Amino acid sequence: MSDVTETETPDVDADATTGTTVESSIDTADAPTTSQLEEEGEIAADYIEELLDITDLDGDIEIDTRSGRAYVSVNSSEDTNLRLLSRPDTVAALQELTRIAVQTRTGSFSRLILDVGGSREARVAELTILVDKAVERIEGGADSAALPAMSSYERKLVHDVVAERGFTSQSEGEGRDRHTVIKRS
Repeated sequence: MSDVTETETPDVDADATTGTTVESSIDTADAPTTSQLEEEGEIAADYIEELLDITDLDGDIEIDTRSGRAYVSVNSSEDTNLRLLSRPDTVAALQELTRIAVQTRTGSFSRLILDVGGSREARVAELTILVDKAVERIEGGADSAALPAMSSYERKLVHDVVAERGFTSQSEGEGRDRHTVIKRS
């Protein structure tokens, strides 16, 4: 059986170009309220808990709300097969299925983020390595360095890492081809 824990953090983001903390850029007229985000998290947790029961996997579910999103994390304190679900492609697919379940119940678009077994932390580490290699190319004389296309959430993480490194970044391209370009400040 899964345990559910809820936490709440303020709605702030790091500005991608300056690295300073700013209020979330979500249009407050359309932004979900804390109670709506909590409801999204609860629906998602129920959906994931059912999935874990069906697959006979154990996991602890935590719900968090921050930056205008519900975050649902699934972890296990024991050595279980939860790692089978923590592959990046699997987490992305589960996240989309969970978002659809939430949207079906609420009738509203969901920006929910799902983490399974620390998969998001592992992805941040991968993105940090990509940024560091791009920064090395720029320090080696390149004017800029383009990263591969990625989701808006991953691009936001990249913008944060780039700002920490003292460089600037911007997203370019459209749709699935949208990617980040890094330059000197």
